[in-house]
Amino acid sequence: MPPRRPALVERMRPFTSTIFAEITALATRTGAINLGQGFPDTDGPAVILDAASAAIHGGQNQYPPGPGVPVLRAAIARHQQRFYGLDVDPGSEVLVTAGATEAIAATILALCEPGDEVVTFDPVYDSYAASIALAGAVKRTVTLRWPDFGLDEAELRAAFGPRTRVVLLNTPHNPTGKVFDRAELELIGALAVEHDAVVVTDEVYEHQVYDDAVHVPITTLPGMAERTVTVSSAGKTFSVTGWKVGWLHGPAELVAAARAVKQFLTFVSAGPLQPAVATGLGLGDDFYAGLANGLQAKRDLLVDGLRAAGFAVSVPRGTYFVVADAAPLGFADGVELCQRLPELIGVAAVPVSVFHDDPKAAASLVRFAFCKRDDVLHDAVERLSRLAKLV
Repeated sequence: MPPRRPALVERMRPFTSTIFAEITALATRTGAINLGQGFPDTDGPAVILDAASAAIHGGQNQYPPGPGVPVLRAAIARHQQRFYGLDVDPGSEVLVTAGATEAIAATILALCEPGDEVVTFDPVYDSYAASIALAGAVKRTVTLRWPDFGLDEAELRAAFGPRTRVVLLNTPHNPTGKVFDRAELELIGALAVEHDAVVVTDEVYEHQVYDDAVHVPITTLPGMAERTVTVSSAGKTFSVTGWKVGWLHGPAELVAAARAVKQFLTFVSAGPLQPAVATGLGLGDDFYAGLANGLQAKRDLLVDGLRAAGFAVSVPRGTYFVVADAAPLGFADGVELCQRLPELIGVAAVPVSVFHDDPKAAASLVRFAFCKRDDVLHDAVERLSRLAKLV
């Protein structure tokens, strides 16, 4: 008998496992504090949880409308007007998805033919590369380099070409904590216009911005609304990552394209949770300010602890994450360190190199999540302080 073909198509073979699953399994096995995966260890606001319970017991348990329940689509439109001054039609310009991951995948699959090119920014969240591979498209990377993760204009320009179809942007940026500034976004936008590319922008950390940083949605820049698909979700803002309620909005033509694909991925999802997310989007300014202020304090706690432990640290201006350099501690290989940390000191983290096309660009960098209870972070900091004595 001739050998059987491999079960998995070639383009998806690099994606059989995620670093998050591997590190979480390692943390579980060793009992380590998991600062590797970016999920909170507390529930979201009671008013949202109560709204979900009421919807479940109130009979909203069947298929919701394909684009999402009207009350959530309207709430998303109001949110964009409230925070960014955007006029969004909830009927034709909003699509509710199974988290931001599906929103990105559906949009890339809808827009890209095989061989089209997608510009991304390394280190890049792993689902982006998988979505590009699913579409048969080609990833063109621009490297954000330690310690400030600034954008190199020459490298950015070189990533664009005649086959550029999409720019896949993430701001605030996971895993670096970078918040792209207006000048950087204007440059990206100008190149997208020049090459007639669509910008798909993942803004799930839009309300986790610290110090004097300002989140600027690229769709608010002149000439960009007509070519931008903006993605966000409830998981990070309301500490309900398991709900997987996300959305995208943009020009009706692009939203319709994404919807055509999305209906054959999950069809619909999270029917009774969607009205609860609408409740969350309507919470007052005190909630959103408290979210950012609380996370900034957690960031400072972890940053101080990492520095005291001997790491060099890039202070993030957004997201849930701190990137630290383990080289001062004698670790040149962040992957090796992350494999050893749970047993060495009982803390789990993820190596930044796994988010890079060129692992050497982040060989000794490690990402830690600070979206945990203060007592957990204090415990983690105490454990990290032991590291220098063990190596």
